[in-house]
Amino acid sequence: MNDINVSDTVTRVRLRNKEVILIGTAHVSSESADEVERVIREEQPDHVCVEIDEGRFAAMKKKQSWESMNIGQVMKQGKAFLLLVNLVLTSFQRRMGMDLGIAPGEEMKRAVSVCEDEGVAFSFADREIQTTLRRAWAKSGFWGKNKLIAALLSSAFTNEKLSEEEIERLKEKSALEDMMQELSAYLPSVKQVLIDERDRYLATRIFQAPGERNVAVIGAGHGPGIIRILHELDEDSGNTDLSDISSVPPRSRFSRLLPWLVPVVMLVIVGLGFRSAGWQNALSMLWIWVLVNGSLSALGAIIALAHPLTVILSFLAAPITSLNPTIGVGIVAGLIEGYLRKPRVKDFESLHDDILSIRGFYRNRFTHALLVFFLSSVGSAIGTFIGIPYLTSLIGG
Repeated sequence: MNDINVSDTVTRVRLRNKEVILIGTAHVSSESADEVERVIREEQPDHVCVEIDEGRFAAMKKKQSWESMNIGQVMKQGKAFLLLVNLVLTSFQRRMGMDLGIAPGEEMKRAVSVCEDEGVAFSFADREIQTTLRRAWAKSGFWGKNKLIAALLSSAFTNEKLSEEEIERLKEKSALEDMMQELSAYLPSVKQVLIDERDRYLATRIFQAPGERNVAVIGAGHGPGIIRILHELDEDSGNTDLSDISSVPPRSRFSRLLPWLVPVVMLVIVGLGFRSAGWQNALSMLWIWVLVNGSLSALGAIIALAHPLTVILSFLAAPITSLNPTIGVGIVAGLIEGYLRKPRVKDFESLHDDILSIRGFYRNRFTHALLVFFLSSVGSAIGTFIGIPYLTSLIGG
């Protein structure tokens, strides 16, 4: 069963009971969008699989009804960080697309539009984006999470622009292999979730799609993996059960215990301080904890340009919330900021454009509250990792 490369980006995969025509695209490429339309119209397939999930497609097509989103509920439900990641990724793709005069995901919208115009059945073949992001976060260790945050921040605030030629080169095999190797070395767990798992998920959905002659619109980076897995499934050596990669893995025992470990360690440190030098030493250690943890959390809020009252309350709340496994200072700070500076209708209306710049993130009251949540949390976390070792060194001093 040989695969035939019709062009640099179109491959015919011959299976026992069907033929799959894979179109490898770059998500901000006008040439990709045009090629998707041309192939579907010329091939008139039985079915088209599109590499996007239904929720993302609806949000992209309707530009999402941000007006219905409640910042307080986002914070309370623990979805603030996930939402911030979504906005950062959207910002990065939109800025790339604006440089080239095309909206991100235009080839996916074009595929659906052509299918509707030609009366061709289609389906959304990708895994739900929230599941993918949660799995990537859950599978990253401590340093992996920090590297992931750094990568997201650099993509959000970079001024680097790619030319149309550079975008098109991303569809070439050599360029893709270089990118995959770089990602594997830098963030192996994230590469596993974003690339390897989705290769399997997409290939299985494509394999199970009805019809004998199908088209699949996919990101070019998924092509080699999908082709390999399609052949494995066709030869009955692959597994079509996707349940193991369709949900968020349960937290490890250590990660569940970690929030409780900090207060336990602090109690032990203060207890040992009291035992070695009495109440004065114990109270002195508690005061140092308040200063270090509270000051760094407040500093994070200041960097986020939070309301002065939010800064003060971040200072007061951080030393307490750091010892409380059920709530973080970011939630407290974000809720206070959202209350003091309630997002207005115009903030939701301009959100689509405000996420394109650092200034916009700060100016928009909705994203500003998310920044306050994030930076006050980072400050408190740094305070915890500085404070505990320092207090340990004072025992017996």
